[in-house]
Formats: sequence, structure tokens, C-alpha cells
Amino acid sequence: MTLDRLETLDPDPEEVLTAELVVSDDVLVKAFALGPGAELHPHEHGDSTNVFHVLDGEVTVIQGDDEEAIEAPGVVHHDRGVAHGARNDTDEVVVFTASLCPMP
Repeated sequence: MTLDRLETLDPDPEEVLTAELVVSDDVLVKAFALGPGAELHPHEHGDSTNVFHVLDGEVTVIQGDDEEAIEAPGVVHHDRGVAHGARNDTDEVVVFTASLCPMP
């Protein structure tokens, strides 16, 4: 048995794969793997804080009207109600987790 909940995700170009790693009454942690050219379209969580943890690669994070390339390891905080998303502008797979708290 391993305590590591991170799954191996291997997306094709322009594909987004996800896995729910932790789901409880008060938190959700999801893994995202973005193939080259893939995008997680901007969205918002009105009642929850969202934090990205960049584990592998470089992801372009979209937050409101801003965009910034974040390399692993990196952490990005999204306030409640702020639209956020991610895009892979590289030729390599990007992997990050998103922690959502509290659960909506």
C-alpha cells in the first residue's frame, strides 16, 4: 500500500485528463494533466478558494484578465469568485493539482 494518491495521467496533444485524488466533506483535490495545446477553460467557484500546485512542466495560468507562465514547482492562489483556468503552451505534458476548499 502507498500513501501517494497521485495517479499517472498521460494525455494526448490538446487533451485534458483529470483524476479526483481526495474528496471529503470539506476539500477536493484534483489532478490535471494537459497535453500540448490543451486548455482548462476559465471558470469560477463563488464559495470556494482554489489553489493550483504545479508538479511538472510549465503551465500558463489564467486569472481574471491576467496570464502568467508558472514552472514546477509552483503554487497559485485563486480567490473565491475569480475566474481562473490553465493552458499548456509547451510541447510537453503539464501536471498540476487543484485544491478546492470548502467543498461547494
